[in-house]
Amino acid sequence: MTGPAGDDRHTEIHRQLAAALAELVPDDPSIPPHPYLRRHLARHAAQGRVLDDVHVPPALLPWESSSGLGRLLAGEVSRPVHQQWLQAWATLEPYSRELSPLSRLTSLHLAHHAATSRLMPGPRPGSPDAPFDRSPVTPLWSDCANPDNVWALNDADVVSLASVVPRRRSPAQALLVTGDDHGVVRVLRRDGSAAAPPVTLHEGAVTHLLPLHEGIVATGSTDGAVAILDAPRGRRKAEVLRRTAAWVTTLTLHRPPGRTAVLLAAWSDGHLAAFNTATLHRVDLPLPTLVPGAALLNGTAGPDGTGLVLVAQHDTVSVSNGRTTRVCSHHSAPVRTLVALSEPGTYAVGDARGHLSVHSVDADADSRTRSVEAVTSGAVTALAVVTVEGRETLAAGGADGTVRLWRPDRLEPVGESLPAHAEAVTALTALSDGSGTRLITAGSDRTVRNWPLDGTTFRHGGARWNRVTASALSPGPTHLLAVTEGTSTLVRDIRTGTERPLIADEPVTALAWARLHHRPVLAAALSDNSIALRALEPGDDPEPPPRLRGHFSPALALLALPGAGDSSLLASGSADGTVRLWDLDRPRSLAVFDDHRFSVRALASTRTDDGVLLASGGSDGNVRVWDVDALAQRGPTIRCGQNIVNDVAFARLRGEAGLRMVTAGQNGTLRLWDPDATSGPLAEFAPGDGELQAVTAFRVHGRRLVLAAAGATGIHLWDAAADRTLLQIITGHPVTALRVAPQPEEAPSTVLLATGGAGTMIFRVHHDRL
Repeated sequence: MTGPAGDDRHTEIHRQLAAALAELVPDDPSIPPHPYLRRHLARHAAQGRVLDDVHVPPALLPWESSSGLGRLLAGEVSRPVHQQWLQAWATLEPYSRELSPLSRLTSLHLAHHAATSRLMPGPRPGSPDAPFDRSPVTPLWSDCANPDNVWALNDADVVSLASVVPRRRSPAQALLVTGDDHGVVRVLRRDGSAAAPPVTLHEGAVTHLLPLHEGIVATGSTDGAVAILDAPRGRRKAEVLRRTAAWVTTLTLHRPPGRTAVLLAAWSDGHLAAFNTATLHRVDLPLPTLVPGAALLNGTAGPDGTGLVLVAQHDTVSVSNGRTTRVCSHHSAPVRTLVALSEPGTYAVGDARGHLSVHSVDADADSRTRSVEAVTSGAVTALAVVTVEGRETLAAGGADGTVRLWRPDRLEPVGESLPAHAEAVTALTALSDGSGTRLITAGSDRTVRNWPLDGTTFRHGGARWNRVTASALSPGPTHLLAVTEGTSTLVRDIRTGTERPLIADEPVTALAWARLHHRPVLAAALSDNSIALRALEPGDDPEPPPRLRGHFSPALALLALPGAGDSSLLASGSADGTVRLWDLDRPRSLAVFDDHRFSVRALASTRTDDGVLLASGGSDGNVRVWDVDALAQRGPTIRCGQNIVNDVAFARLRGEAGLRMVTAGQNGTLRLWDPDATSGPLAEFAPGDGELQAVTAFRVHGRRLVLAAAGATGIHLWDAAADRTLLQIITGHPVTALRVAPQPEEAPSTVLLATGGAGTMIFRVHHDRL
């Protein structure tokens, strides 16, 4: 049966199926549902137009294996209500393919709390907002944004994108081609699934992708080669030309007078070559002369329809007809991206200072130049011409991760800037699907994201990430969270949600809770290289304590230490390469350790039978342990071999003699050390999640040592003794700080603070559920 009546009947059948199948999902999310439910329940609900939390219960989601929930949600014409759990899972689904159901459950629990309880205390045990009673975690606080519109993940930075339409297919069946900085090319369908296995096409980064015809794509790389990809088949066809000691700087199409379009390729040594797009044979054409160095080329047509080539080198854009070349525009910074517009002879330029401008190749170009300054807080890194609401529009991506739309005729913005990526935008393209055209963006956060190009996406600019530069959690039972957001430092009570401002209009690089005259104070490292002490409650002192001064660069790490007698000690590690000890009650400097060659990025302390030890690690790749009582280094310098040491923590294994120390490295590894030994690491953990920014340690039931490491997309809990991963918690954004709140050793749970570019979350880890 076809037609409206048949469609309604089809919808009703799937609605009834979804309702009946939902009744079969176990209430306990730790019990695996039937495989049919895992694979097909969400699709039945979507086809029945009841894709909601009732017909796809939350308990199913940690087991859901259709790998398409996010795409089902995106394809809805009218969105049902009550999709909080579904929307939370859709943000995590691209990251969850290799995770255990326990890790999926945990990540979903925290993501749902972040989406529904922002800046509010966490659910209490037994409350209807906490259906996952067996989750290993309980959220206590969240000011953290969930990842948006993640369409695909990559194990390396995606640096180029292209949309291609295979032969005899409609634009709605376009494929997306991605190139990464490991030389791998991937072909994806419009739903984000792989259309072919990944192809290692180059020995360097695939920096250029140019569609030629019927799914054939030219690729250019830093290995100096131009190669051809058959995208529908996912196969390499041929290598056109390779130059040694040079890299491909541009691929573009150019239509010379009286000829069909040719492929132009430019190399960093100034070489320029043209090829027939069908035969890929070399074509002899008059071409502009390039000086050695990076050159951006773009084929365009002049006002009279003549084929021209735009050439950008350094801060100048020229136009050439092959025989003559003349300068069209000068720019205040090096040109980073160049694109031709539909109006003959016009082009747009984005430069290294974040400026966007539109120019003409006409002789009176100066009178027609339009420009906007400071489009982004860094360079304009990508430009693409797209269509929004039937009009030509410029999409501009920046080094700050934002994307913005502009009308090129007057360079007026369309809506607000969109915080599309956690790091720099590397490539943009448009892709058609059944519901319209979407903007595909790639970033240095290793994600490819998918945004509707209907204007509404940019109307409000999307949710702004709450970028936190410093954080600290006070000891319990009443935990106070101190965070720096921009130039404001606030203190929040995570039980009640109340907050108070503490420092205004001053950038802060590190925070730590300490004690001054037996009262809690917050130590804050300021941009003028000083350390300020702020009391939460008024005391008997007539004046606030003076700032601590001595560093020549801002402190990047602060740590309160247990002092001898009644004294209160604070340690600081600075970008000037020094570690300083301060007596807060005096206040005065006790010692300066200047053995690190570069920035000190991390501090950790522990109490032993012999006194207090302080560890410091940093950009020189070394860790040093200091005897606080003796004010001298203890033991040998540990050369970690992890490039930069981003964080360090102490740990003691019960039942084993000696102290342990763990380091988180720029090379993506976690390493366990005996601080008194000169041998190598005792154990190593490599979760495969990019650079590890933070590490902390805690003991489960006072016995088993658990190490928590923060990577590019999540938090990894590792049992070092058994060498196995206990839990992975998806965040979708890098976590830059990870700390354990002080608590009794035999406590049944551990409170963790996780802070990153997307905000802060605090959660309790239950030992008996790991």
